[in-house]
Amino acid sequence: MARYTGPVWKKARRLSFSVLETGEELKKRTYAPGQHGPTKRIKLSNYGLQLREKQRIRTMYGLNERQFANLFRKASKMEGMAGVNFLILLESRLDNLVYRMGFARTRAAARQLVNHGHIEVNGKKVNIPSAEIKPGSVIALRENSRNMKVVAEALEANIATPAFVEVDKENKKGTFVRLPERSELNQEINEPLVVEYYNR
Repeated sequence: MARYTGPVWKKARRLSFSVLETGEELKKRTYAPGQHGPTKRIKLSNYGLQLREKQRIRTMYGLNERQFANLFRKASKMEGMAGVNFLILLESRLDNLVYRMGFARTRAAARQLVNHGHIEVNGKKVNIPSAEIKPGSVIALRENSRNMKVVAEALEANIATPAFVEVDKENKKGTFVRLPERSELNQEINEPLVVEYYNR
């Protein structure tokens, strides 16, 4: 299945979940899109709840179905809780860290920065958004890309960064200090449902 490239706000309303983690998508209309959205209420089965949670996380991080399933398989082989390991692996992706550091306003914009070769990790150019970054790595904009208007605007709009990353806005670089803790990630996510979905 190809990556979704349609309207993000519409998708967020369908999933009843803020994909951008700002809550903006649901402020104006909290109901699903379509003419029956405001009135139609569907009671979901257990499978429906598991599927919806999987789609919420997949849409939020912008992965296609195969990438998502492969990453979950990798998380389930690691020590500890599969659901938490899975979220940590998602947060350790290069495109997500570029977004968390505030170099882009959305994960899609962060992915584009990486794809177009504007990002370097530990001094080496990396153009693979799904690259798994290790704690201690330094992520920076390449020298020729540091004056990009879109990056400056994103850094200006970014109010707070999570504790597991440190950012030097002036030099347009940041450090992935440590792996995130579950309490630092989106509290609306119910990852045990995703574990149940893949273990059914």
